[in-house]
Amino acid sequence: MPNNPVSLIRKKRDGVSLSADDIRWLIREYTEDRLPDYQMAAFLMAAYLNGLDAVEAAALCEAMLHSGVVLDLSDIPGIKVDKHSTGGVGDKLSLILAPIAAACGVPVPMISGRGLGHSGGTLDKLESIPGFNVNLDLDRYRQVLRAHNLVLIGQTDAIAPADKRMYALRDVTATVECIPLIAASIMSKKLAEGIDALVLDVKVGSGAFMKTTEQALELARTLVSIGEAAGKRTVAYLTNMDQPLGYEIGNWNEVREALEVLGGGGPEDVRELSLLLAGTMIWLGGKAGSVEEGIALGRAVIADGSAMRAFIDVAAAQDADVTVLRHPDRYPQAGVSVDVVATDAGVVWGFDSYALGMAAVELGAGRLRKEDRIDPSAGITLTSKIGDRVAKGSVLATLRTSTRTAEAAGRIAETVRAAIRLGSGPVNPTKWVTHVVNRDGTFLY
Repeated sequence: MPNNPVSLIRKKRDGVSLSADDIRWLIREYTEDRLPDYQMAAFLMAAYLNGLDAVEAAALCEAMLHSGVVLDLSDIPGIKVDKHSTGGVGDKLSLILAPIAAACGVPVPMISGRGLGHSGGTLDKLESIPGFNVNLDLDRYRQVLRAHNLVLIGQTDAIAPADKRMYALRDVTATVECIPLIAASIMSKKLAEGIDALVLDVKVGSGAFMKTTEQALELARTLVSIGEAAGKRTVAYLTNMDQPLGYEIGNWNEVREALEVLGGGGPEDVRELSLLLAGTMIWLGGKAGSVEEGIALGRAVIADGSAMRAFIDVAAAQDADVTVLRHPDRYPQAGVSVDVVATDAGVVWGFDSYALGMAAVELGAGRLRKEDRIDPSAGITLTSKIGDRVAKGSVLATLRTSTRTAEAAGRIAETVRAAIRLGSGPVNPTKWVTHVVNRDGTFLY
C-alpha cells in the first residue's frame, strides 16, 4: 500500500499514471485529514496539467463516491431525478426546473454546489434568501423530500465529503477546467444522493469551463457513460454559454429572475431552457410519455402557480423567510450602484461571459479565496442580448455591491464595458441547445 504522498504527486507531475489503489489511498488520506490541503492542491495541479487516464478517472470517482454515505431512497415513492449543470454565468435554472418537476410529481433530491471560479453556485443563490438552510442532516433531507417532492441542500459531511473539500480547493487553485476532475466531482455526489435518473446541462462557450464543442461533447459522453454504468438513466444537453443566461448575474439577482420565470414571465432563454430540462426530468421520472409532453406539463404548473408554490413551500420547510420570495421588492438594496454606459451606438455582437462572471466575483458575488464571504446583493444586471441594438449613452449594465467602494465598482465597470462587444451590422441569433447525448449516442438537437 503506498504511503508516500510526495512520490505519488511526483509521478503524476511527471505524467506517470497512478494505479487505482494509489488514487483510493490519496482520497482516503485526504478525507481522514492525514493529507493536507497543500499536497492535495499539488496533486490536483498535476492532474490538471497531465490529465487522468480512464483507470485513474474511474478510481477517483469511485473513491470520492465511497468517501461517505451512499443514500438509499427506495422507501420514498417515485422515480427520483436530479439535474446538474457544469457551470455558467447567470445560470439560475436549478431554482426553476426543480420546483417545476416537483410540482409534476417527480421527487427531486437536489444536492448542489457553491460557486466555482467565474460561475455561480446554486447554494450561494439559495443562501441569499434570508434563513434558507442548505445544511440539513440526512434525516431531515428525507423528511423534506417526502413532504414536498423536493429538497435543496449542499453536500453534508456524510455525502461525498472528499468532493466537498476538493471542490472548494479547486475553486481557488485554478484547477477547475479538467474533464476527469469535473466528471468525478459531479458524478460522485450525484450517485451518492440516491437518484434513479439524471439530466445534465453541459455548458459550452466563453462563459463555460468547456470552451469548445469537442471538449463539451467529451465531458458529456464521460458523464453519461458513468451514470449509465451505475444503472442511472442519464441524458445530457450541450447548451450555449457565449452569453449569460437571462439578464441577471449574482446571487439574489438570479433568485429574483428565477421568481419572474416561475411567475410566468422572465427572459425567454431562461424560461425555455428550464422547461426543456424540467420536461426531460418529468419524462425520466415517468410522469410524461415524452420530453415534449413533459415540457407541456411544465408550462401548465407555471401557469397554475403550483411551481411557484413548490419553491416557496420547500424554502419555508428549509427555514427561509419567504417574505422576500412573495415580495422581492422588499429585499435589502445594495449600498453601491454603478451604471455602465455605451460610448457608441451599435448592435450587441457578443459577450465575454467569463469576464462578466469574474467581474461579478470581484463585486463580491463569488470567492477569490476559500474563506471569502459572499455578498448576496452583489451582481450585474444586463440590459441586452446578442442581436439587440443599443444607443449611445444608453445603460448597458448596472453593477451593485455592498462590500466594495464606488471607486472599485467603477474600475470593475470598465471590465464589464469591454466584455460587451458592439458591432455595426446584424448578427445571427444564438442557438441555445446544440446536441443531446444519451445511452444511444450523440445527436444534433
